[in-house]
Amino acid sequence: MTTANTDTTTPTRRDFLKQSTTTLTATAIATTLAPSLYAAESNTINVALVGCGGRGTGAAANALSTQGPVKLVAVADVFQDRLSSSLQSLQDQFKDKVDVPKDRQFLGLDGYRKAIDLLGKNDLVLLTTPPCFRPIHLEYAVLKGVNVFMEKSFAVDAPGIRRVMKAGKTAEDKNLKIAGGLMSRHSVQLTECIKRIHDGMIGPVITAYAYREHGPVGFSNKRPGESELAHQIRNYSNFTWVNGSFLLDWLIHNLDVCCWVMNDWPVQAQGHGGRQCRTEPDQLFDHYAVEYHFPNGTRLVAQGRHINQCWNFFGDNIHGTTGCAVLGEGISDPILYKGHKMTRDNIIWRHQGPKPDFYQYEHDLLFDAIRNNKPYNEADRCAKAAMVGILGRMAAECGQMLTWNQALASNIELAPGLENITSLDAPAPVNPDANNKYPIAMPGITKVV
Repeated sequence: MTTANTDTTTPTRRDFLKQSTTTLTATAIATTLAPSLYAAESNTINVALVGCGGRGTGAAANALSTQGPVKLVAVADVFQDRLSSSLQSLQDQFKDKVDVPKDRQFLGLDGYRKAIDLLGKNDLVLLTTPPCFRPIHLEYAVLKGVNVFMEKSFAVDAPGIRRVMKAGKTAEDKNLKIAGGLMSRHSVQLTECIKRIHDGMIGPVITAYAYREHGPVGFSNKRPGESELAHQIRNYSNFTWVNGSFLLDWLIHNLDVCCWVMNDWPVQAQGHGGRQCRTEPDQLFDHYAVEYHFPNGTRLVAQGRHINQCWNFFGDNIHGTTGCAVLGEGISDPILYKGHKMTRDNIIWRHQGPKPDFYQYEHDLLFDAIRNNKPYNEADRCAKAAMVGILGRMAAECGQMLTWNQALASNIELAPGLENITSLDAPAPVNPDANNKYPIAMPGITKVV
């Protein structure tokens, strides 16, 4: 299997966003958008933030950094500490753009409704809670006629994906704008690279590899007096019903980039995974390997591992008939090579020049669409990208070859009736046994359809 060599760097998201010397500012990017982006004060877009974690706070900062009048008017979360720290951070950065008095700070599992209810036509809600809640919150926002930015991942199971697709279609009928947090799709350098691949620079693509290999996912112990449900939501990366698995929530960007390269979605998958080294009391597999098949017979192999003292790599390798590429999230400068050895002397193209902040750019595009009434709806594509991860997780958990249609038609919900839970004191969808062990999927035994 071909892997990237030392010519390629793999910065973290934080490192990428700090590359200010070569990054276009949000203002510079926005000058390429419609000139009417500067609007009268009566054209203020009110924003509500639902989910006040790090990514939610970042999304709110991006929204408040767009051109034209914009104001954060409401926040909602299930944890007071996260709500308070997020709001303080945003107030420190944006001052006059944050107007969230106590009566517009909503705590609890039903807070999303109260926040969305404050919004009107042309306003926007940022949905950045753990992905298990995304279909529920998206449906409500669309019902209320509110534009949406929704962070990845977009659901954790097939019933949730179908709800997102349906809500997306309803939003289209209502002329609502929906953006999804697959920010790599708005990377200037990645777009340029994939266009060259589609134009045949490395020949027809025959195989793709998606990787996310690094140290263990963190875990925090239950706090004194904390309910089981609250504990699992706070540790959302560690419980399958909340985040859909490491394969989905942590690999979704690079799975999506490979499907973008393939210009299609897989039709079936088989794979495996397990929990070999991890001892934390949660549900995480610590490794996955899934093989996806595409309609034309080409394949994508995805590897996800979070174990100490192992080979680390974060990116995608693409192989065509005459060359190869390294790109994707984790790769700041995509590179195309002649042949299949990723060495410096085989480079035939690499991105040079500024690298705009794609987190900001996706919000610039969304706000431009709202202000200028342009069609903008990424719901269906985002749902399908998430379904790639869900299909892989399902195939690995059951140990069978599983088709896309079988997986998408599954009626197994990881957290049935979640929308009816209004209190953190309610029973959690999964619970530990007497030995503090949570249920773990068992290939060959676990049923997924």
